[in-house]
Amino acid sequence: MAYPRILTIQDISCVGQCSLTVALPILSACGAETCVLPSAVLSTHTGGFRGFTFRDLTGDIPAIRAHWEKERITFDAIYTGYLGSTRQIGYVADIFDTMLAENGRIAVDPAMADNGRLYVGFDDDYVAGMRTLCARADVILPNLTEACLLTDTPYRETYDEAFVSALLEKLAAQGAERVALTGVSYTPDETGVVICEKGATRYYRHRRLPRIFHGTGDIYSSAFVGAWMRGNDLYDAARIAADYTAACIACTQDDAAHWYGVKFETALPKLIRALGD
Repeated sequence: MAYPRILTIQDISCVGQCSLTVALPILSACGAETCVLPSAVLSTHTGGFRGFTFRDLTGDIPAIRAHWEKERITFDAIYTGYLGSTRQIGYVADIFDTMLAENGRIAVDPAMADNGRLYVGFDDDYVAGMRTLCARADVILPNLTEACLLTDTPYRETYDEAFVSALLEKLAAQGAERVALTGVSYTPDETGVVICEKGATRYYRHRRLPRIFHGTGDIYSSAFVGAWMRGNDLYDAARIAADYTAACIACTQDDAAHWYGVKFETALPKLIRALGD
């Protein structure tokens, strides 16, 4: 698809290099017309900042969708990230039903948890709602914590390939035939992504970098969707996105003052080169 129109639905964290502030430039750099639907506006992201503001935009979504329908606007792909409330999940499902172009694609990043814990403000009802949204997707992009929550599997910090395979089987049973499972580490020095497509799995691994940063999941998912919509298969999209995310971390890891996100902008030329012509 030469020039896809992608709608991404997630929050705006005004400071913090995550969500829409990374999705919009990354998808645009991948050559896509990028349209946005903010789920919420936060002064900063919720990781490490205190006293952040939060404005829920749930009430605005139906009117935005109605206007788009009136204008007969559709999207070649819809990519969801952080959603501000359980109620929004139903509105997003309606957008899937009405705004997706013929043969359009849906990518869901169930951005709700990490390191064994749900993000602030989410609960079991949110997880249940996200489970229904993931069943609608052409590909989902959970991290290990999110995959455990979606499948009611106790989270483990140490695991083996059998544990990951069981997670993928449970996700497939829920309707997720294509999964990019991120943050999978079988050894201390490596991490990677497991791609599962209709029962067939492949693992792309790379060196684990020493620092952990906020926003890298959003960067990965955005680069993945951008590469996928340029015609790459799931494995190559996962590889391109993983290499780009690692490059973003490498650009930032020596700057102790830049703890709240990664300097993804400085690595965009590497992403563009990886995508080719």
